[in-house]
Amino acid sequence: MAGEDPIVAGMAGRYASALFELAREAKTVDAVKGELDRFAALVAESPDLKRLVRSPVFSAEDQLRAVTAILARAALGSLVGNFLKLVTTNRRLYAIGDMIKAFGVLYARHKGEVTAAVTVAEPLGDRQQRALEEALKSVTSENVALTVTVDPAIIGGLIVKLGSRMVDTSLRTKLNSIRQAMKGSG
Repeated sequence: MAGEDPIVAGMAGRYASALFELAREAKTVDAVKGELDRFAALVAESPDLKRLVRSPVFSAEDQLRAVTAILARAALGSLVGNFLKLVTTNRRLYAIGDMIKAFGVLYARHKGEVTAAVTVAEPLGDRQQRALEEALKSVTSENVALTVTVDPAIIGGLIVKLGSRMVDTSLRTKLNSIRQAMKGSG
């Protein structure tokens, strides 16, 4: 599968693509995206749910009971509900985070957006985030959806991945470059 987007490749990509096609046929792409984001937020907020999703210790039946109860309380639509139940029954719940990310990539493409993964040392303020989005938009001539990750280990600067391109202006990388240059000159 040469040229296939690595984010929507593999098992998670196949599940996400299938869900996206069903959502597109039903004209519910926006609703499905919102519901998947809500489910991802529920997982992120609950250590118990995160453990249920990731742990192979739970049986498919236990996971299915728990997911069914969550779906009832979260009032997620039938398409997302059926999808989550299928994923659970097929013992693929551990990959739901990757499936949601892959769906997000497909959604962004559908909306004419480019997704940029940005790693920063400290959280960005609203003004900084808008300025970064505008700068990336001027480079790509498309709307840019940012996925921001905070990693204090980069010390400062930022790392931007936009499609197959990556720009690393992190202080950690610059310090490593200086260290390498000094080893070579001594």
